[in-house]
Amino acid sequence: MNSEKRRAIYSKLRALDPDPGTELNYQTPFELLVAVILSAQATDVSVNKATGKLYKVANTPKAIVDLGVAGLKSYIRTIGLYNNKAENIVKTCRLLIDTFAGEVPRTREQLESLPGVGRKTANVVLNTAFGEPTIAVDTHIFRVANRTGLAQGKTPLAVERRLTRLTPDEFKKDAHHWLILHGRYICKARKPQCGTCPIVEWCEYRHKELP
Repeated sequence: MNSEKRRAIYSKLRALDPDPGTELNYQTPFELLVAVILSAQATDVSVNKATGKLYKVANTPKAIVDLGVAGLKSYIRTIGLYNNKAENIVKTCRLLIDTFAGEVPRTREQLESLPGVGRKTANVVLNTAFGEPTIAVDTHIFRVANRTGLAQGKTPLAVERRLTRLTPDEFKKDAHHWLILHGRYICKARKPQCGTCPIVEWCEYRHKELP
C-alpha cells in the first residue's frame, strides 16, 4: 500500500470520528490499567460491567490490596481467566505502592515490569491515559492492518513496528482507536462488512464482498 492510500484511509477515519477513544470505562490512569489487564481475552462490555461495581468500592492500588485476591475475584469472576488476573492485579497494586508511590508509571519499561502487563497493555495505557503516539496491536488491529494492506506482518510486534513507521505523525495518536473500532464493527473476522465500509476504495483486500 502506498502512502497516498494510507493517508486517505486515516483521513476518512478521522473525518468520521475526530476524537476517538477506548470503549473501556475509566476515570483515572489506574482504573484504565486495571480495565486493560482485565480485557485480555474478554469483551469491553464484560469488563465494564465488572469494573462498574468494583470501582465503587475499590479504585486505588491500596483499596484493591485491602480487598485482597479473594475479594477481587468476587467482582471479576464473570471475566475469562479471572483467577490469574486477580493474582496479577493485586501484585501490580502492591508494586505500584512500593515502587511507584501509588501512581501508574509513564514509561513502557516500567509498565511492563508490572505483573499482567505486556507490550500491548503498556501501549494502550501510554496512548489512552498519557497521550503518547503508541499503537497497540490486538487481534482486531492485527487483522485490519494485514487485510487492508495498511501494515502487513506475521506477528503483532511486526505489525506494530510497521504501523508506527508508516503511519503519518498526525494520525499516530488516534490510529489505535480508529483501527480497533473498524475491526470490531466493520472489518469483522468472519464476515467483513465491505458493503458499508467507509475505506473500501483504498483497501487492498483481495476478497472484498461488495453488493
